[in-house]
Amino acid sequence: RRIGLDNGRGRFLTHRLPDPGFGVKPELELWLGVAAAAGASVDASAPPYHERPAIELTDADTGRAAELLFPGTGALADRPIVALHPGSGGYSTARRWELEKFVQLGRHLGPEGLGARIIIVGTLADGTEELAAGLGECSVNLGGRTTVPQLAAVLARCDLLVGADSGVLHVASAVGTPTVALFGPTNHRAWAPALPPAKLAIVRAGSACSPCAYTHLGLGTPSGCPERTCMAMITVEQVVAASESILAGEPPAGEAPELSDSGSVDGLPTTVSILGVPLHPITFEGLLDWIDRMVGSGHAHQIATVNPEFIMIARRDPVFRLVLERATLCLADGIGLLWAAKWLNRAGERTQPALPERVTGSDGVPLIAERAAEKGWRVFLLGAAPGVAQRTAGVLTARYPGLQIAGTCDRDPSAEEEEEIVQLVNQSKADILFVAYGAPRQDKWIARNLPRLRVGVAMGVGGAFDFIGGKTIRAPRWMRRAGVEWLYRLLQEPWRWRRMLALPRFAFTVLLAGLRKFQ
Repeated sequence: RRIGLDNGRGRFLTHRLPDPGFGVKPELELWLGVAAAAGASVDASAPPYHERPAIELTDADTGRAAELLFPGTGALADRPIVALHPGSGGYSTARRWELEKFVQLGRHLGPEGLGARIIIVGTLADGTEELAAGLGECSVNLGGRTTVPQLAAVLARCDLLVGADSGVLHVASAVGTPTVALFGPTNHRAWAPALPPAKLAIVRAGSACSPCAYTHLGLGTPSGCPERTCMAMITVEQVVAASESILAGEPPAGEAPELSDSGSVDGLPTTVSILGVPLHPITFEGLLDWIDRMVGSGHAHQIATVNPEFIMIARRDPVFRLVLERATLCLADGIGLLWAAKWLNRAGERTQPALPERVTGSDGVPLIAERAAEKGWRVFLLGAAPGVAQRTAGVLTARYPGLQIAGTCDRDPSAEEEEEIVQLVNQSKADILFVAYGAPRQDKWIARNLPRLRVGVAMGVGGAFDFIGGKTIRAPRWMRRAGVEWLYRLLQEPWRWRRMLALPRFAFTVLLAGLRKFQ
């Protein structure tokens, strides 16, 4: 008997259970189902936060824990004990929270702040020595000094554990220790500790590209991204508030942000799916109306201008695919997408709406700027080569009197620059942010930072600044109408030929997908 979850590649199994994808249900629940199929006794009526996982503690383990926690006479045993785990295991260090923030947290909760005893747990590879050095004498460092059963016994005596997604959190849940769990690239709906809600606080920033590790039925990017913004945006204040609530016996404040929190608007049209990427069938006029609603909503929304190259990138880049899936609006910026929608409709998806017209970033920026001048919206231009954003701002303000350019910035979208750029945008009090870093960098940058951007709309616009600012000459109108603008750009920039190979690959893939539907 070969029993397991069938993710579409389980033909070797003799007994299959449906795999709904990562995060649809807790992994614990799914694998208990596998155990039940193998003949184990599983109580299906128990809630998903049941405390079935357990570690049996021996007298030797509990005795060792007492020696480590209360050496000598056991002084200070009446203080609450808070364990900090700065690591995340060796598999993915992207799950880790910054060590400096753990130091700040420990000082706030420790003897000089809340009065708790601070215990550092984990291995030497988790950074326990560095955390102990940062906290000084206000902590007890048990890093590398316990076996797993001894760690469980230590955590059983603790009033709280704070740490990022790791095996240590599940050791704590096996002995019932209240936990503040920090999640970024991994999915809290799949791997949150099995604890009742009163004992568990999930803290996450809610980036639109998070979680990126293990998505749908695939691996995603277990190592995370180099920027690690989703963990960097978790503040010490958030973790302190969650910790104090649990220590006071109060329910943790608020829920973890939704996994796809990129802003939402009621009434958006049903999307058209092209090779798994959603596209909204709207016109330029419809886009302006939706932007009007988004600007007045009070929170940020992401708009992506999708072309065939985007779709081919998304097929091999799971993070980019997530960004497009979770964007508020995905616009059809490419004549090939209109053709693909018609072909796939003809091939059997006649319930899908058609894409009414090509809605490009290069044409959209001037139209949005014109509407912004009428409405009084403030616009920020971010990206492109040095000086191009400034020239674009000059062209737009000359063309549309009354347009308010809140600011321009051509700094690189690196992790080191990210926070300062976000502050610059927010301080400008812009309503609309145009980002011209090129795909997929611009769209990933927006998705990573969307929760902390105080704009109504953040829109990736590719090479629009180059066209408007005069750096690149755009194809004649007749070529754009004929759908061969790509050819004109290739003649201007021959070095783009490798990128242009995505177009025939896209056409072949769509054609093949349609032929399969005819069968």
